[in-house]
Formats: sequence, structure tokens, C-alpha cells
Amino acid sequence: QVQLVESGGGLVQAGGSLRLSCAASGRTFSSYAMGWFRQAPGKEREFVAVISWSGGSTIIAGSVKGRFTISRDNAKNTVYLQMNSLKPEDTAVYYCAVPNRPREVTTRRYEYHYWGQGTQVTVSS
Repeated sequence: QVQLVESGGGLVQAGGSLRLSCAASGRTFSSYAMGWFRQAPGKEREFVAVISWSGGSTIIAGSVKGRFTISRDNAKNTVYLQMNSLKPEDTAVYYCAVPNRPREVTTRRYEYHYWGQGTQVTVSS
């Protein structure tokens, strides 16, 4: 049974940093890209970042570019989201996800098959 488990969320003041982790179990995802999405109350789930299966390619959403970075450790079957200079508008539940097809790097939510349960990030002003 495939599981994606996020951790590292919490409450932080504006300007602070958090590092989210997502550990995959049940199978290896070394041939798959891994992505992060977020959903704020009353809003649609939106793309944040994705990293290719090798880690050599990343796509970062414009709203967080320059502040967030994504990385992965295939030996640990884990993907990370380093979030710096956090703003109140970054407050959301953050989800990691894996696309339907191997080696596909996509920002489209409907192209992701596996999802974690989410971790809450709250940024106070």
C-alpha cells in the first residue's frame, strides 16, 4: 500500500522558514517526479513545486519563486520543500503528490495520482 506522509508544518512568523518533508512508502518513486501543492481555506488546491525523478529539473510556482526550493533524496524515498521568507499568504495545507506516469514532470493537479494527507503551515503577520 502506497503512502505519502508529510511532516514539518507548523506555526511561524512572517519572514521565517520551514522545511517540509514527504516520505513515501509502499513502493519506490525514484522513476517518478514528485510535487508539492497547497490549499488555503476557500481556495482551489494549487501547484507549488515539482522535481524530476533525477532531481535535475525543477519547476517552481511564480508566487513562491526565489523563496521556496524543492529537493529529493531517492535513497530515502523522500522529497523536501524548503520555505524561506514566509508570508501570511503562504498559509495553507501543503500536500505532496506523485504523478500518474513515470518521468512525467507536470504542474497539473489532475495528472497526480498519489497524495499525502497534508500538513498545515500557518504564517502569522
